[in-house]
Amino acid sequence: MPSNLVAAAVRQGLFTRIVGRRLLYYQELSSTMDEAIELGEGNTEEGAVVVAEIQTAGRGRQGRSWVSQPGNLLVSVLFRPNLETLPFISIIGGVAVARAVRKVTGLEPRIKWPNDLLIDGRKVAGILAESAIAGDTVWYAVLGVGVNVRLDTDRTEEISTFATSLNAAAGKEVPREDLLRQFLMDLDSLYLALEQGNSPIAEWQELLSSTGQRLNATWGNDSYAGVAEGTDSLGNLLLRQDDGSLVTLTAGDVTLSGR
Repeated sequence: MPSNLVAAAVRQGLFTRIVGRRLLYYQELSSTMDEAIELGEGNTEEGAVVVAEIQTAGRGRQGRSWVSQPGNLLVSVLFRPNLETLPFISIIGGVAVARAVRKVTGLEPRIKWPNDLLIDGRKVAGILAESAIAGDTVWYAVLGVGVNVRLDTDRTEEISTFATSLNAAAGKEVPREDLLRQFLMDLDSLYLALEQGNSPIAEWQELLSSTGQRLNATWGNDSYAGVAEGTDSLGNLLLRQDDGSLVTLTAGDVTLSGR
C-alpha cells in the first residue's frame, strides 16, 4: 500500500496561507473533484485539498474520462473566489503545475490552450475547473489537477501516442511528495497574488505552445481554422481565420493541424 502522500509532503515542509488549510487523503475515490465539490456545497473553508491514489470515475473537460493508475498525482482544491477572480482559477492551476514540474524535475513544460500541460508535445497533465454561481455570488470553485507521474502508457494503448509521464520524460523517478508540496505552495502564492489584483495571464501566455501555430478549433457545433495570435486578458483564444477575421474562443478543443 502506498505511503500517505499528503503526510509525506507536509513532513518536508508545506508553507502556505490558504491552500492546504485542510488536507484530505484517500487511497481510492470516485473523483477528487466530486469530493471537493461536496465540501464546497457545505461550509468548508477555502483552501481544502483532496488527494487520492486512485480515481474510479475521474473526468476531464467536457465529461471525458481521466485514466487513473497508481503512482500518479490526483488532487483537487476548493476555492471561494469572487466573480472577478473566478476566470483565472484554471489559469493559476496551469501556471502552478508548470512551475512545480520545472522546479522538481528540471523539465520545461508548455501549455496547450486551454488546459493541457505538455512535455515535448505529449500530454503529461490536465487541469479542470468547475464552479457554482448564484446571481453575482460565486458559491465555490474547484480546481482539479491530474499529473502523469508514473503512467504506464503501454497498459493503455489508446493514450500511448499522445501522453507521457514525468518519470519517462525526466528519465528518473520523480518524488510525488515533492511535486505535490511544490504545486500547493505555488498555487497558494498565485492565488494570494490574484486576490491582490495581480493577474497571472502574462506568465501563462509565455507557457502557451499554440501561439503562432495553425490550429483547427472546435467550439460547440462550430469549427474554425486559422493561426493562433495568443489570448486576451482573460485567457480566451484569439484565432485569425483564413479570411482575415479574428474570432475569440472562450472554450474549445484545439488541435494542431497535421498532428
